[in-house]
Amino acid sequence: MGQDNKYPEKRDIRAIVILLATQGMIHLGEIADPLGGRKTVNINGARFFVDLLAELQRKTQGNLLAQEAVFVDETLENLQKIIAKKSNSSHE
Repeated sequence: MGQDNKYPEKRDIRAIVILLATQGMIHLGEIADPLGGRKTVNINGARFFVDLLAELQRKTQGNLLAQEAVFVDETLENLQKIIAKKSNSSHE
């Protein structure tokens, strides 16, 4: 990476959540794969990242600021809803 890349000064749990959620969204076909530029659905791949996020939630329970905990909870819930929707639509 070049020296021109800027990274946020503040590093917190939200950066990790966004990293995992973005991978989940790529596997859900909600975001194009940056390597191939295409949107494809891989429910098992998405579940892997959602499971990692759930594990992060479990391991950090009681140790996050209120706003961080809400961010983790809402992100996980939203991803789980998309997985449920995509799983149901693939069975129809």
